Amino acid sequence: SPLPPFLALLCFGATALRAPLAHAGPGAEEPPWCPYKVLGGEGAAGGRLCFRPPARGFQCAARACRAHRSPGGALVANVLANGSVLLQWGPPRPAAGLRGFALNCSWDGTYTRFPCDSVELGAACRDYLLPEAHGSVRYRLCLQPRYAPPRPAPPAQCVEFRLEPAAMRDIVVAMTAVGGSICVMLVFICLLVAYITENLMSPALGGAAAAAVP
Repeated sequence: SPLPPFLALLCFGATALRAPLAHAGPGAEEPPWCPYKVLGGEGAAGGRLCFRPPARGFQCAARACRAHRSPGGALVANVLANGSVLLQWGPPRPAAGLRGFALNCSWDGTYTRFPCDSVELGAACRDYLLPEAHGSVRYRLCLQPRYAPPRPAPPAQCVEFRLEPAAMRDIVVAMTAVGGSICVMLVFICLLVAYITENLMSPALGGAAAAAVP
């Protein structure tokens, strides 16, 4: 049975992770590492078990990130400026009997929808990072909690979004920079015209009016 080696691996990993925190003080807490396994696009068996630290305290900044929420609001896709996507979700209800999560991914083609890599995540996971997403492609990601029987699985939360191509993002950034420069130049020209009108034209017009008086 693969269960005893798996438990031994988890115990070894917990001991190795606890060692660097031994001198961190009495208030230090061990980070809840998220175990996950990436499967093929068709959900085939396989994949390697990996661990990642949670992205605690992440907030989607307006200039470098764009958030997309599922209809229920439980799943959020934070599309970052570098082309990666950080998924976040809260703890499901009820929490008793939760075994983990199943994340399914697909994207729209010209005539049909194609599956991309699906992920199995542990019950402690609350976020997942898609490091490389293709631009100008509409993605659909669905997260479904998994419970121990006989509790049925609740409906999946799905979110859809489209990434701007990298070239388009560069064009938008360049146009924004050029537009800002043009605005600064226009303000400078307006100030210069106002200065000339106030300090150069007014004395000349005053002198000409004084000369015209007999």
